[in-house]
Amino acid sequence: MKKAVLLAAGDSTRMLPLSANQPKHLLPIAGKPLIFHTMEALEKAGIRDTLVVYGYHAGKLREAVETQSWKMKISFVNQKERKGTAHAAGYAKKFVGKNDAILMNGDVLVGPDTFDGLIELHKVKEFDMTLSVKPIKDPSIYGIVEVQKGLAKSLIERPEPDQMVSKLVNAGIYAISNPLWDAIEKTELSSRGEYEITDSISMLIEKGNVGAYSLPSWWLDIGNPWDLLKANKLLLDQSKRRIEGTVEDGAVVKGDVVIKEGTIVKSGAYIEGPVFIDGESVIGPNCYLRAYTSLGKRVKIGNAVEIKNSIIMDDTNVGHLSYVGDSIIGQRSNFGAGTITANLRHDNNSIFVTVKGERTNSGRRKLGAIIGDDVKTGIGTSIAPGVVLHQGSQTGVGVIVERDIAPYKLVIVKQDQSTIDVEHK
Repeated sequence: MKKAVLLAAGDSTRMLPLSANQPKHLLPIAGKPLIFHTMEALEKAGIRDTLVVYGYHAGKLREAVETQSWKMKISFVNQKERKGTAHAAGYAKKFVGKNDAILMNGDVLVGPDTFDGLIELHKVKEFDMTLSVKPIKDPSIYGIVEVQKGLAKSLIERPEPDQMVSKLVNAGIYAISNPLWDAIEKTELSSRGEYEITDSISMLIEKGNVGAYSLPSWWLDIGNPWDLLKANKLLLDQSKRRIEGTVEDGAVVKGDVVIKEGTIVKSGAYIEGPVFIDGESVIGPNCYLRAYTSLGKRVKIGNAVEIKNSIIMDDTNVGHLSYVGDSIIGQRSNFGAGTITANLRHDNNSIFVTVKGERTNSGRRKLGAIIGDDVKTGIGTSIAPGVVLHQGSQTGVGVIVERDIAPYKLVIVKQDQSTIDVEHK
């Protein structure tokens, strides 16, 4: 099996505001765009020809992929009308031909050596299709797969409580063969008005020759902003220490820390790995970077700043006397001095975030702010847990941000002031 197809055309609406200016497949995790981690894993598994089905911010995705050197051949097709996953997969029929191939969602991440086992099982068993499955504690928001003796027996999308026949979720990674194309052609519009790949798969399951491959390591569906923090932690745990930049005398760098060329770590900085710092950044003096922090290119971290378990993207500045914890910050943003992100509720309950207009339980006890591109905070800004600052938004001096700020809006504080005489000699 030498071919793979990545479905990466979606509008990334659940990832807003981080995806306002780019597809979520390019959002950085442990120093690389999400999709790059998958493409590197496919290369390692022997894939030599990959098709990327793209759509949202198509030009940016293609440009980013083509600026890298890949061992495999990369081609692209634009799904201009996004009519569902089966519709997207159908674009790959000519590319795949009569070969077997990997077909997968471009927004999932898996642990090491996933693809080798999937490819081998599909080849040995000669299945019409092989689904990757993973047991999770609460599979209700995913499609669940009923498996008997290594064969998929049913696939239920968004199951009701009485349909929970399994805790195995459909991981969105498939080994496919020629029968899939006939099933896609027969797939009808779903109730959502889309052509769903899961409906195509269910047709194949009814024929009785669809296998189930249990993933050997971790799996993440990157659907919400806080999923980036989960993935960042898992991938940084696999990183190894590499110091290419300049570390001044008096700075402390402990553990598996990656510092790319052109970065300067100034005296008094204290860094505890695993941490990733991309090139041309300036760290310190006298700041504290804690574990699972990932910084992009040309990031500036000022004096007396603490960063913990956060992702900060290219060209963003975090001014002195600030704290960033369990947060994600977009590109070209600027924190005024003394900006604080709170990341813990007083009652220790999990933190809710507004996603697509609905309050959504993140499932996280600790979660800071989700901040888009080109955001500016005034000095002394305090941001409550789970608050979203959309792209281009701003705060004035001393603002307490307890609610989300819409794109390109400025929030200021109204305060009564009095002027009185002071004693003087």
